[in-house]
Amino acid sequence: MWYRCQQVVNLYDAPTGERLATQAQAGRWLYPGETSGERRWVTLAEDDYGGWVTPVDWANVQPTCEPYQPPQLNRAAIVPRLPLVLTFALHAMGQPHVYRWGGTVPPDFDCSGLVQTAFAQAGIWLPRDAYQQEAFVAPISRDSLAPGDLVFFGTAERATHVGIYLGNQQYIHCSGIAQGRNGIGVDSLGEDRGAIGETYAQQWRGAGRVVASYQPQNHPDTQKCFAQT
Repeated sequence: MWYRCQQVVNLYDAPTGERLATQAQAGRWLYPGETSGERRWVTLAEDDYGGWVTPVDWANVQPTCEPYQPPQLNRAAIVPRLPLVLTFALHAMGQPHVYRWGGTVPPDFDCSGLVQTAFAQAGIWLPRDAYQQEAFVAPISRDSLAPGDLVFFGTAERATHVGIYLGNQQYIHCSGIAQGRNGIGVDSLGEDRGAIGETYAQQWRGAGRVVASYQPQNHPDTQKCFAQT
C-alpha cells in the first residue's frame, strides 16, 4: 500500500537512527518494508531511496490509495523550468543555514540534497546521491556546460560531490567544513577559483545534463488497496 508524508520525515541509514540518510518533505509518497524492533524500513517513491524511520516519524505518515504518478518530462519540458532551479538554489544560499549530511529540507542541505530539492521544487526528480545523479544525467563536455547542468567531483572511482552550473564558469554547491565551507556557496571552474574552488578542481570528474525526470524502478502492489475501496 502507498503512504504519504503529512510532515517532514527523517530516514536513517541504520535501525539505530544514529545517522541521517535523507529526508522526505510533506506530500512525498513511500511504501514500507521490513521492521527492526520499533524501526521501519521505507522506500521513497520519487527516487527509490530507502532508510529507517523512527516511530515518531512514522506517526507523520498516512496510508493512501492514490499511487505515485511520476512526471514524464523530456529535455524540452525541462529547459523552461531551469530558471526555477537556479533561483531556488541561490535563495537557499541567502538564508541562514549549515551543511547537514542527509539534508534535503530547507534550510540545511548536503550537496546532492540541495541539487535534488532544487530540481524537485521545479517538478523534476533526480536520484538522491551524487554518484546516482552522475549516472542518471547525460554526460557532456566541460566546454558544453550551460546553466542548470550538473558538475561532479570526487575520486577516480566515484562521484562524492555535485553542484549546479550557473554560467560564466561558476557553480553553486553545498559543502562541508572539511572542504573549507559549512554550507552553500558559489565557486568558479576558471582560473579565479580561489582556495575552495581549487580544492574541488583537484577532484573534478565531469559534467552532465538533466534530460528527463527520474522514473522509479520499483512500485508496491496497489491492486489490493484499490480492491478494498
